[in-house]
Amino acid sequence: MSSSKKAFSVSEDWTVVILGFTIIILAIAGMKFTAPVFDWDGFSQLGSIFSTHNLGAIGALFLITFLAAIAAFLLTGKSIKNILYVFPVVFLLTLIALVLSGNKTIKETNFETVIFSLALGLLVSNTIKLPAWFKETLTTELFVKIGLVLLGTSVIFGDVLKAGSKGLLQAVLVVISVWYFAYWICKKLKVDEELSMMLSSAVSICGVSAAIATAGAIKGDSKKLSYVVSVVLLTAVPMMIFMPYIANYFHFPEAVTGAWLGGTIDTTGAVVASGSLVGEEALKISTIVKFSQNVLLGIAAFAISVYWTYTKKEGLDADSKPTLKMIWERFPKFVVGFLAASLLFSFLLSPDIVKEVKAPLKQVQSAWFALAFTSIGLETNFRELLQLNNLKPLYAFLIAQLFNILITLVIAMFLFS
Repeated sequence: MSSSKKAFSVSEDWTVVILGFTIIILAIAGMKFTAPVFDWDGFSQLGSIFSTHNLGAIGALFLITFLAAIAAFLLTGKSIKNILYVFPVVFLLTLIALVLSGNKTIKETNFETVIFSLALGLLVSNTIKLPAWFKETLTTELFVKIGLVLLGTSVIFGDVLKAGSKGLLQAVLVVISVWYFAYWICKKLKVDEELSMMLSSAVSICGVSAAIATAGAIKGDSKKLSYVVSVVLLTAVPMMIFMPYIANYFHFPEAVTGAWLGGTIDTTGAVVASGSLVGEEALKISTIVKFSQNVLLGIAAFAISVYWTYTKKEGLDADSKPTLKMIWERFPKFVVGFLAASLLFSFLLSPDIVKEVKAPLKQVQSAWFALAFTSIGLETNFRELLQLNNLKPLYAFLIAQLFNILITLVIAMFLFS
């Protein structure tokens, strides 16, 4: 029986591509999915989240993700018994995180849903003794990788190409220079290689998404990923607030300020909020630069995964080199899914279809990331998280971010003055 199951099982990497594209194809084919709304200000507005219409949308989101999780277990040859109990708990905690992060005041501080998902998961796992079978059923990597495939639908090459070459040129220069500097400083501070890769990608490319993609590409430790994401989001808040005032104090041109903000602040939401504080031109250019960096995410994930496979020679003799076949076998297939989704939405679908399905797919993608971080919290002991990470990775990130701020300002002045 077990051999029969194995014969019909699919690897987890190809499973996430199949499920991600199933969701995409259903959306394109006309499956109506209204994205739930989690925005609220005062407690009086909380009722709108629990209206009949919005509860229906939340139910649809649950159904999509729950059925996908069950399908993933079936495709990979695992028993679905435990996921039937575990997934609803993970979804409920994630739903609470979505509601909390939807508050207007919290949104203004730019604390994203994943922080609340991680915090709630940690709270539960450190106050309630979860059974071993529950923790073993959590499928953090699966959730992350489905989200990454869907992330490709929001990376539109046309947005960058129409915006002109300056933003893309700045993105390339910043990503390459900052990534290598960050990696170098991590090595100097003796930060382990997994954490170094995640930190370097996060500070140089596009924050949370880059850290998640890198962790997937190198099969990184989820606890280290949660540490990097927390650092990224916590540093984005003061940068978002103070950088526009610094630019105003030194009378930087609005275009330079926008390019500076877009190239340094690590989350798209914080870039938009910060650009809005400066003006219309700054907002436009900051968004262009950030989009350009987002486009580089798939290319960077591809390069990192090849490098990681080539340098990590488990199962090989010291003098042996990995073959192309081995590189492909170890290559994370979600990168293929991410790039295919991006090319599909950039060049093959009509703008009307892209406009219609982009927002609901974005909501589903965000839900997968939130589910992943709830799972990370549920499988993590808080003491272990603190013991795992000393202050050296934080120092490395802050030094690299300072370098990012300075080098991006120089490049922005050269290109946009």
